Amino acid sequence: MILIADDDRNILMSLKLLLERAGYEVACASDPAGVMEAVRQGGVDLAIIDMNYSRTTSGVEGLSLLRRLRLHLPDLPVMLITGWGSIELAVEGMRAGAYDFITKPWNNRVLLQRVATALSLRPAAGVTDSGSGRTSGFDRCGIIGENPRLLEILSTVERVAPTDAPVLILGENGTGKELIARAIHANSRRCHNPFVMVNLGGIPRSLFESEMFGHVKGAFTGAVAARKGRFELADRGTVFLDEIGDLDQASQVKLLRVLQQHTFEPVGESRSRKVDIRVVCATNADIPGMVRERTFREDLYYRINLVTLRLPPLRERRDDIPALVRHFATNYCRESGVTVPEFSAEAMRRLVRLPYPGNIRELRNVVERVMITAQTAVIGVEDIDRQCENMHDEAPQVPLSSLEDIESHAVRQAIRASGGNMSKAALSLGITRQTLYRRMEKYNISGKDFNVPEEGRKGI
Repeated sequence: MILIADDDRNILMSLKLLLERAGYEVACASDPAGVMEAVRQGGVDLAIIDMNYSRTTSGVEGLSLLRRLRLHLPDLPVMLITGWGSIELAVEGMRAGAYDFITKPWNNRVLLQRVATALSLRPAAGVTDSGSGRTSGFDRCGIIGENPRLLEILSTVERVAPTDAPVLILGENGTGKELIARAIHANSRRCHNPFVMVNLGGIPRSLFESEMFGHVKGAFTGAVAARKGRFELADRGTVFLDEIGDLDQASQVKLLRVLQQHTFEPVGESRSRKVDIRVVCATNADIPGMVRERTFREDLYYRINLVTLRLPPLRERRDDIPALVRHFATNYCRESGVTVPEFSAEAMRRLVRLPYPGNIRELRNVVERVMITAQTAVIGVEDIDRQCENMHDEAPQVPLSSLEDIESHAVRQAIRASGGNMSKAALSLGITRQTLYRRMEKYNISGKDFNVPEEGRKGI
């Protein structure tokens, strides 16, 4: 049963009618006392409550009611109803344990999607993890490994994928964030519709609206034809917003509206267009820290991280390295039409012990370089050492207290290992030269420290 609470009878009746038409059993309350009475009677699976129940607009009544509900039923998902003018209150409610917030006026389709997601993700729904926690029909999308932390993430992906819940994927460069996003899409009801990947770190601020929302012909100089934006291309599918931590605050506001209302206006057009999308975001940045420093909007953060997946770095799942090595070697040899070599036990032990600041992407590069140069039936430890002369066994003992520390260290090590060749450094990190330059600027890294040629330092 869904319990809805609002002191406005019109709001109550509108929500009740919408939910009952969707097949839900609904109960109504007009004040906090009525909410608590309904909860005591039992059978409530989801509560949708307003922030105010009198002439005051402080939101104190709604927050107080939320805390009482959390105390009485900690697992009960609670959604807040709020106006745009009280978004800060809604964010405070999210910090207090609310599941989601709905703005007035709401979009019926979006509201029903969020209700369905809240109910399907409720712990009481009877979903339990046994073994790998995945059915035989689960599509791994090429994700290799049986490490317990990885299996736990895949189990969560299987549970979340059928819903429309926004997912935030956190992890260092090269840990497989894109593959996890693709697995979410592949195992969702949207799997036959587009999966659109957007690297937000590679879109200049001046082109953000045109790239994401599209433009009409003649909207600006050079717009000789109309162009669809990424959101419209992803309609009925999934849009994967990579490197969302690089998004400037002005663009964050524009993105928030699309995620909130599922509407946008192409550049040069005043009429809003609706879009049906599932949003998956990823970043290697410390988003909670950015929220505290007010460089990332808190309301946007709560909108994108209904479910958060933290991917472990390769150094924390070394038991998966042998399987990954064999997988990369087999793929490379199949594409090249050559016989797959064996790896000696000593060579495999050396590969397992290497630090891999670039994680899985760096391991793949190491394996492919060995395949190109070895040309032998058995790969020995000397073949590995020739390709990894700048790497040492075990991770270097440096204080890495945050994702930013790890990223800064990885950038420095990649530039040093490439001999100052910025293209090679960017390739080893799996990013573009432009993104590498931004990272260097962010961490105050100078190309002069690595003997980078003058032409290679342009843009730093």
